[in-house]
Amino acid sequence: MSLRFLLSCALLAGVLTAPAAPSEATAATTAATAATAATAATGPPGSATAAATTAGPPGSAVASGPPPMAAPAGAVPTPPPAAPCNAPYRIDKTLPNGARWQLCWEMRNVEGMTLSRIVYTPRGQRALTVLRSTSLAQIHVPYDRGRPRYHDIGSLGHTAVPLRAADCPLGERREQFVCVTTRARGHAHLKAVPDRLNVTAQGRELVVFAAFQVGWYTYLAEWAFADDGAITPRVGATGSLAGFTTTPEYGWPIGVGETKFEASHTHNVFWRLDFDVAGRADDVVEQYDFTGSGTANRRLSRTAFTTETATVSKPMRWWRVVDRKVRNADRHPVSWEINNSDSAQYRGPADEAFTRADLYVTDYHACERLATVNPSPRCARSVDRYVNGERVADPVLWVNVGFHHVPRDEDADPMPSHWQGFRITPRDVTAKNPY
Repeated sequence: MSLRFLLSCALLAGVLTAPAAPSEATAATTAATAATAATAATGPPGSATAAATTAGPPGSAVASGPPPMAAPAGAVPTPPPAAPCNAPYRIDKTLPNGARWQLCWEMRNVEGMTLSRIVYTPRGQRALTVLRSTSLAQIHVPYDRGRPRYHDIGSLGHTAVPLRAADCPLGERREQFVCVTTRARGHAHLKAVPDRLNVTAQGRELVVFAAFQVGWYTYLAEWAFADDGAITPRVGATGSLAGFTTTPEYGWPIGVGETKFEASHTHNVFWRLDFDVAGRADDVVEQYDFTGSGTANRRLSRTAFTTETATVSKPMRWWRVVDRKVRNADRHPVSWEINNSDSAQYRGPADEAFTRADLYVTDYHACERLATVNPSPRCARSVDRYVNGERVADPVLWVNVGFHHVPRDEDADPMPSHWQGFRITPRDVTAKNPY
């Protein structure tokens, strides 16, 4: 049994006490008992998230009323929804092209940094909720030689790393543990126009991240919110190699000669995404495939998931969460597309059935918090067991992205960050380019 696992168990059981943090929110979180941590989240002052975690699905951050319709470009936007949380836990950023993102953050005992009440407002249009909440749901680390097999999330909030100014360049540190900043994302578009200046724009994105020290690894949990409405959740692994040595078939020579073989392993990162596209009602998850590989034609096929489902990534496959009633100015249903094409697609043994799918769709249950070693006694222990044929009325998506880490000499301390993640892209949220 690993030291990392024993320390996590001790923290959850209350045998050890995490170092006191100077922030009010983190101090309140650390003081919670293990039983409270297993059944509810400690939210920031003024946050609706903490109460909603045990009380069931909360209402939308967008005002209730008739189904929203995207306003035409240039129209006066609908006033944004009232802030659902207080400073310093509220993030409200308008990017240079006029796109606005509003959200809340909190540092939970179990999941670590959790974002909630995520609202996107394209320039000149109405504010739309995208996600009720999102967080990391597990980092599963199995080694190629068969052991050890870590589950790195169970008390992630206790491992948050205090950030220094250099860790959050040109940004703002919130309660020491969260960085809020913006950065360039390259060309938003570039269109050549003969005999005229090119039509071009440089994009920017809001970035929210925190760092967590788990064993030898420092995990960088990051969410990027772009000015075109896209969201990119990703995790960077840095810090140090574990120092586990093995035989050549299970590792790679590190250092001088070929006497020390550092053990290869996989990072299977799970995210939990509780979608509320323009509100909680009428959201449906759909899968899109394109048949005809090896032929000249590609035919689109659509599968709507009306019951809880586990599915895998395939070439040209993607998913979307669509609101059946809310439409853009072109009368097309508003949706967000999920693409998970960069995963290593690790598949473990029978007792790790949770690795057998790349995306799970479940109905909302507050006690379904982690993809593995779920701490809530009222629910199953892993995401594969959440899928039990229940009808999906309020969809929660669990995205699994794998990265196979074969060590190299360049990983010598400190280890360069290796990133893994996926992309959430607006599909028909606006009737044209939001620029």
